[in-house]
Amino acid sequence: FQQITQPTVIEQAAYILIAAGAFMFMVSFLGYCGALRESRCLLTCYGVFLLIILLMEITAGSLAAAYRNEAERETRGFLKSSIKKYYAATEKDAVTLMWDYIMANMKCCGVDSYEDFKESKKWTEGNKTVPEACCVLEGDIAKFQLKFKDCPKKPSDTNSYWNKGCYNAFLELIVENINIAIGIGIGLGLVQLLGIILAFCLCKSINGYIK
Repeated sequence: FQQITQPTVIEQAAYILIAAGAFMFMVSFLGYCGALRESRCLLTCYGVFLLIILLMEITAGSLAAAYRNEAERETRGFLKSSIKKYYAATEKDAVTLMWDYIMANMKCCGVDSYEDFKESKKWTEGNKTVPEACCVLEGDIAKFQLKFKDCPKKPSDTNSYWNKGCYNAFLELIVENINIAIGIGIGLGLVQLLGIILAFCLCKSINGYIK
């Protein structure tokens, strides 16, 4: 088996997700304990934490909309950098596997096109023009079975997606499902808002019961 290495950026992203998940678990557990023990203190803390999370989400969404162009430029640069630094023709590290999965499933190649791979020293060590994941595949996508065997060395618009960048393909996917994404976002926000209202209502009812 080939050794799979994980660049620092992947590890940092994993730690952030783990920390976020742990924080959400603690907040949920706080609300559970508050309701179970009918503790005004715990319920108040739960409601405040939910309110802070909701405000942070609204702020993040507003900033993303306000700085959309800057965000797109930074994101595009980051993705290109991941190919340049880590994508390899022979080694199968985490970034290479990630890009192969994205390209094979979204039927695209690189960030903007196959030209992005020319910047990777690890890639140019091989004798291919495009990765197999950029080619038209058949059967089980995970097995990377080429429909046209000469594609990696002689790609064309017929046997590959070499000129279709994954960044634009991803944006197209978002636009196609924008209503679903908005609906999910609003739904999650309403659930959080309902949790805040119920927490403070329960806290108030406990306070009235004690009096």
